[in-house]
Amino acid sequence: MSTRSLMGEKLATVAGAASAAAGLGDGLVSHFPVVTRPNLEWTAEVEAATAHLYERVAKVIPPVEWPFHAPYVKAINDLKRERNAVILAHNYQTPEIYHCVADYVGDSLQLAKLAAASPADVIVQGGVHFMAETSKILSPEKTVLIPDSEAGCSLAASITAADVRALRREYPGVPIVAYVNTSAEVKAEVDICCTSSNALKIVESLGTDRVIMVPDRYLAQNVAAQTKVKIIAWRGACEVHERFTAEELESYRADHPGVKIIAHPECPREVVEISDFAGSTAAMIDYVRTRKPARVLLVTECSMADNVAAETTGTEFIRPCNFCPHMKRITLPKILDSLIYMREEVQVDPLLAERARASVQRMIDVG
Repeated sequence: MSTRSLMGEKLATVAGAASAAAGLGDGLVSHFPVVTRPNLEWTAEVEAATAHLYERVAKVIPPVEWPFHAPYVKAINDLKRERNAVILAHNYQTPEIYHCVADYVGDSLQLAKLAAASPADVIVQGGVHFMAETSKILSPEKTVLIPDSEAGCSLAASITAADVRALRREYPGVPIVAYVNTSAEVKAEVDICCTSSNALKIVESLGTDRVIMVPDRYLAQNVAAQTKVKIIAWRGACEVHERFTAEELESYRADHPGVKIIAHPECPREVVEISDFAGSTAAMIDYVRTRKPARVLLVTECSMADNVAAETTGTEFIRPCNFCPHMKRITLPKILDSLIYMREEVQVDPLLAERARASVQRMIDVG
């Protein structure tokens, strides 16, 4: 992000916070004490307190930008201790969030499980709305906040609970597997959940010759290519991953000899077929860390390459940057406001959460 856009966001957020303070009751979790908004100036104290954090991101954040990030980083890290809060950052969050304020990083289900096991009272979800719902499902006793309630997901939005019920009527007796990238309402209607890393195992664990997979058609196609089980796929897709093409990747391969192409299974089948490796975000990161390719192209949301590059030496990252506008709604200023004003709180109806939790737990029980 440019210095100009950072300055604009800073000014806009301060103005927005002042407006929110005027109507503090809206969205405020009442049993948490009100705190004073911290000073957000770049000072010698801030520089010293955040120097060790800047070292983590110096490879991907220019020095000229750090004075705009650092006051927020310090304020957030101070306030989360006061609130007994943990911050979860999905792999697609920007480096200043992922490396400098997050307590746990990873994919959505991994984050929710880690937060549930923590002694924190408050969970701040650095990700999109369905992820915050999953955190609330697994931690019903905790306060779950999302810094921007409009941070949605094209994939999760592609299917509703009513759609799942219609599938049951159309295919009676056929088990339905939902990707964790779905709403709580959808999780509550299906038989079992899956992740991108265990989808094949979950499908084959059901012991049937047909399985319905929702909502990602590309994940379904990539699983179908590895099993004899007939997959009935929903028509949803991730707007980041579906934009990649085989032709685009072949062009990168021609321009960058020796590059290893690593794709996410939410990508179209032809993209996965020409890649050197395909796997979940965690598997993609592990590939880079353990195999240490000289050149690598991560076929996924562009911030993940920045996050892995920040902690990797000896690997050149080729970046075909497909940007998730929903993930990028989460920013340091919004995280700070979320902790100051205890907003936006995510609630899931307890009965609905119980049903959704059951489908997640069935997946966990499979292993």
